[in-house]
Amino acid sequence: MDLTKGVPVAIRLKTEVTQNNELKEFLFELSGQVVKMGDTLYIRYKEVQEDQSEVPVTMKLSPDGTIQLIRSGEMRLRLKFVYREKADTSYQTPYGVMFFSTYTNNLHFSLKDQPTSGKVSIDYDLFTAGDKIGEYKLSLEFTA
Repeated sequence: MDLTKGVPVAIRLKTEVTQNNELKEFLFELSGQVVKMGDTLYIRYKEVQEDQSEVPVTMKLSPDGTIQLIRSGEMRLRLKFVYREKADTSYQTPYGVMFFSTYTNNLHFSLKDQPTSGKVSIDYDLFTAGDKIGEYKLSLEFTA
């Protein structure tokens, strides 16, 4: 299947957030697109907010094993995940810029050809000003 032109996929996105010893789980069934540019794979979808607005999201899977999660729109966020490394980032909000860092505890990606499908798993800790905000587990599965 030619991924350079983009392939429509069904996406199952699960996120577990642990903050202040409280676990919250979020599960989304979405439609999206997988596009390959060079050696980099992009998974694109729109996240539906509580007010029913949509936020474009792109997950960039680089050949060096790093993954970036990019949320566009009014609030711009770019999280970078590097296995067992800390990565700094900023979050553009209407009220100004906030600074964060991630520490990636687990990072896994698999891709299959027939049918085009894959799974991305990222476990990370999120920090601001040196303080841990929470622990996050993100699992994204897609199938053409």
